[in-house]
Amino acid sequence: MEFAELLYMAQEVLNPRNLSESAAAGSVAAALFAGDGKVYRGVCIDMPCGMGFCAEHSAAAAMVTAGESRVIQMVAVGEDGRVVPPCGRCREFIRQLHRENGECLVLIGEGEVKSLSELLPFGWEG
Repeated sequence: MEFAELLYMAQEVLNPRNLSESAAAGSVAAALFAGDGKVYRGVCIDMPCGMGFCAEHSAAAAMVTAGESRVIQMVAVGEDGRVVPPCGRCREFIRQLHRENGECLVLIGEGEVKSLSELLPFGWEG
């Protein structure tokens, strides 16, 4: 899949909004191109108590719910629609879902792609 298409798919679900007095969602969106050939998308949920989660986690949960765990490509975008690299927690989370996810290609900036293993060279392999 072309990263331009995957990027567009992430931008489509970007929708910053307040859910309640203590919860917001959609300021970061992610799209994962999975081993089953489908794209899974998700948005972040932010809470001041720390119980929220990242957009990549949301997209990965949708993917796992559908029965897939292999990620081929991934991208996340911030509130302005520009690419943001995944945080360390997301890197480790995605990497542990499938033994080949270290090979996942991640768009980390305009025209800049790295493998998940390059972004996380010493991942926890527990």
